[in-house]
Amino acid sequence: MKRFSILLLACMLVMGALSACGNSESESAASNKLVVYSPNSEEIIKTIIPMFEKQTGITVELVTAGTGEIVKRLQSEKQNPYADVMFGGSMAGYREHADLYEPYVSPEDENLIEGHRNTTGFATPFVSDGSVLLVNKNLIGDIKIESYADLLNPKLKGKIASADPASSSSAFAQLTNMLKAMGGDYESDKGWDYVSKLIENLNGKIASGSGAVHKSVADGEYVVGLTYEDPSSTYVKNGAPVEVVYPKEGAVFLDAASAVIKGAPHMDNAKKFIDFILSKEAQDAFGTQLTNRPLRQDTKLGDYMTPYANINMIDEDTDYVSANKSKIVEHYIDLFTSIK
Repeated sequence: MKRFSILLLACMLVMGALSACGNSESESAASNKLVVYSPNSEEIIKTIIPMFEKQTGITVELVTAGTGEIVKRLQSEKQNPYADVMFGGSMAGYREHADLYEPYVSPEDENLIEGHRNTTGFATPFVSDGSVLLVNKNLIGDIKIESYADLLNPKLKGKIASADPASSSSAFAQLTNMLKAMGGDYESDKGWDYVSKLIENLNGKIASGSGAVHKSVADGEYVVGLTYEDPSSTYVKNGAPVEVVYPKEGAVFLDAASAVIKGAPHMDNAKKFIDFILSKEAQDAFGTQLTNRPLRQDTKLGDYMTPYANINMIDEDTDYVSANKSKIVEHYIDLFTSIK
């Protein structure tokens, strides 16, 4: 009986040790995890996430969806957060839902270019995308296209691809860019007079969406398109007969951001992720492997990307635009309808 008791005690000790090991491994695995919600493109995900995992040893659980869907999920999980990081989406969207995010400013933030740093205390810009003109080099001939003003050339009538600002975010960004560049603000008669003349030169042709604008230029259906830098630079990188033109009057670049979720289960890992996407390694990857414009001052750019120093960049009043988007769109629709 005594021998049985000793055996039983020994077994209990072994089982306890195994259980402790199991709990330790489980806790270790849990602490070595990061849950990321992201609306980013597949190219960004495939490039950046594996780099982070390799450098840190942290395993990422990724959930991809549209920005609106992710925000709804974060709101529903607010009392019991599942995700640690929101990776991607416009800065305006982060400001609109500030209550969902944890205050955090990365030590790497000071390495970003002026005007593109974390000024909210929680949303960290990591790449920027600008409004550009995409020109088909096989069709342009002797037509000069260096500015918004050049788009009013009668030779371009009906040969300009543009989407509808009421339904396309990139087309709306172009509209506010034009108003600021050509008029100085969003309500000046000078800016809207330019838009009116441009609408006339569109000759009633509106693309079905933002993707159709750059594709139709690359395919040789239009001479020039009002589009954005990311897909435009991709065509250049892949050898298409196109050129990216940054309007001389000024191009607005809007930032995509990332943030730590309020009450993130893996808070330390979430902050490490924010630090990583601002690191030189990650920012160089954005600039040389992808077609998203990095924001770090000392970053590298592929030869298919134009250096910041060669672009006249102007700032958008994001607070005004966010608050007056409906009014701006309605004004455009009234103009387009009356001219058409």
